[in-house]
Amino acid sequence: MKQRLLRIWRWWRRPSRLALGTLLILGFAGGIIFWGGFNTAMEMTNREQFCIGCHEMRNNVYQEYMQTVHYNNRSGVRATCPDCHVPHEWGPKMLRKLQASKEVYAKIFGLIDTPQKFEETRIELAQNEWRRMKNNNSQECRNCHNFEYMDFTAQKTVAAKMHSKAVEEGQTCIDCHKGIAHHLPDMSEQKNGF
Repeated sequence: MKQRLLRIWRWWRRPSRLALGTLLILGFAGGIIFWGGFNTAMEMTNREQFCIGCHEMRNNVYQEYMQTVHYNNRSGVRATCPDCHVPHEWGPKMLRKLQASKEVYAKIFGLIDTPQKFEETRIELAQNEWRRMKNNNSQECRNCHNFEYMDFTAQKTVAAKMHSKAVEEGQTCIDCHKGIAHHLPDMSEQKNGF
């Protein structure tokens, strides 16, 4: 056995086309396996079941979301947690996943593990999400709702007026639609609050 290991070691140390080719093939195959595993892990974390896997989400915001048109509606189209909170494009998605590590930290250390703790931080959590959506022009909303494809004549008068104004002023969805899928936090203490 020792001799066999010694022969393999010498073969790997001796430069040859075969050794270099083997190394390249193994590196390429290893890269594909790593990328496939990494991509699969990313997609597994982009599912609603993953998002509501912890009671902090399942018992708080998910219950609110289930009462909205994004969960249950006449067309049967449902927007799940990742549809609104994770960008579809690869680069922004990876950045969002890195930012989400703070949420994992909060889960591990119990920073929002009770409804009371969650409510105490709701304003901060909401403002972080609103800021993110404002900065990316509400891209996740626009994956389904796009001003270019809206028929303002088919909308209610107030909605058509407000959407037309939003287009003119360069507003984004989150400017008007805070609280569309979750309860609004108490904004009474905030500057320009509700």
